[in-house]
Amino acid sequence: MTPKHEKQEFVTVLVRDPRTRKEDSWHSYIDYEIFIHTNSMCFTRKTSCVRRRFREFVWLRQRLQSNAVLIQLPELPSKTPFFNMNNPHHVDQRRQGLQAFLEKILQDALLLSDSRLHLFLQTQLSPEDMEACVSGQTKYSVADAINKFASLNRRFPIEEERKKGKNDADSELESSSSGLRPSDDSISRGCKASPASEES
Repeated sequence: MTPKHEKQEFVTVLVRDPRTRKEDSWHSYIDYEIFIHTNSMCFTRKTSCVRRRFREFVWLRQRLQSNAVLIQLPELPSKTPFFNMNNPHHVDQRRQGLQAFLEKILQDALLLSDSRLHLFLQTQLSPEDMEACVSGQTKYSVADAINKFASLNRRFPIEEERKKGKNDADSELESSSSGLRPSDDSISRGCKASPASEES
């Protein structure tokens, strides 16, 4: 094939659907849906959807910076004491800033090689569990974690490698040998289906 007939790689990232969550009886926070659609060979899953809060973005930026010291990472939207989660303008400004941050990150090949980025974008693992996975302290690999989350979050078409019967997939999910557990709020943090994910 000539280069002009080769398929152009793309990564689409959307940060959307901010939702207020109760942390406890006194504290609340906002999390955002991160939707990924790609044909890039860098990604284990071609479509994924997770929910993340601002402090998890802060953690991601710190980890990426410590692993890619020579790269100037884009800034996150500033964390201001005047941020009001009840003000739609403030929330949307932060959402736009988080999307711009991810769009820039996903354009850098070195950053795309960081497993933490993939776990952040394609699983609901906590920062502590992502660190444990990346450092080999879990029974599961990065790809296992991503595929397990995708199978638990069945809002997207099953990709080719998962064309088993429903009973096989269900019994596999019930197995505890992998050591993977969905987060306590994985159901409440699930994502809505996207028109792009429904294409055949």
